[in-house]
Amino acid sequence: MIVVAGEALIDLVPQGTGALAGLKPALGGGPYNTAVALGRLGSPTAFSSRTSYDAFGEALLDGLRQAGVDVSGVQRGTEPTTLAVATIDANGSAAYSFYVDGTADRLFAAPAELPADVRAVSFGTCSLVLEPGASAYEELMRTAAARGVFTALDPNIRAGLIPDADAYRARFKSWLPSVSLLKLSEEDALWLGGTPREWLAAGPAAVVITQGGDGLTVFTRDGVVHSVPGEKVDVVDTIGAGDTVNAALLHGLSALDALSSPALELLGTEGWNRLLRFAARAAAITCSRAGAEPPYASELGDF
Repeated sequence: MIVVAGEALIDLVPQGTGALAGLKPALGGGPYNTAVALGRLGSPTAFSSRTSYDAFGEALLDGLRQAGVDVSGVQRGTEPTTLAVATIDANGSAAYSFYVDGTADRLFAAPAELPADVRAVSFGTCSLVLEPGASAYEELMRTAAARGVFTALDPNIRAGLIPDADAYRARFKSWLPSVSLLKLSEEDALWLGGTPREWLAAGPAAVVITQGGDGLTVFTRDGVVHSVPGEKVDVVDTIGAGDTVNAALLHGLSALDALSSPALELLGTEGWNRLLRFAARAAAITCSRAGAEPPYASELGDF
């Protein structure tokens, strides 16, 4: 079982040019997209979050159920669902404005225990910024790591939500001893201001950096640096592409029985090549269609 912990929200996505070009609600949130992608790939997955009782919250849970994700651990509240208004540029890249005051997911409380069969827990995005929920997710991360559970982190920086950049950067560094796999975009890496070698020295066994259409690169503790190119595709938008990479990496590592730091160190160039190429193919399919619509296993073939 892979547990994905973090926010579920509604993306309001423009359907044409202009600021208010037919905004269409879409199910989203980085952790939410990762959970859906894992479910579609066939990995046993559970979602750990807090959602509203409103219509958006019900739709979010339905989306998870349809992907085969276990939602029994999702907390509920009467507060509204977080909204994110997307702006899509000429290259299909998305930027967001968030409406987060008083929303349900901010009041997440760390669960008393994880599923007995948990093999990995994935964290990231807004859920690690917005208090008081951020501290609860951080507690869950440290607890899981202390139990020896594989942990994956994608900070997925949303700078507009971070009031004190230096404080966040310090907090990010404090998480690294509790992280097995760090995945981030090259934009995130630039904003954080560190290097893969510095991050590896602090805790993770591997760091994967995504470079948009140029592909992915992995850095490992034993000195492996391996890159694969991106898959060529007509990009509609990039919403959910990084989240799909998260899911593909976790799914592939599970298939390789490599959800542990020692196992990551034994993958070698051949194993990482297979894993990164699989993630690149999955992300390309997501980019080829509007919104966060990650692929199903049938679209990718066996890992």
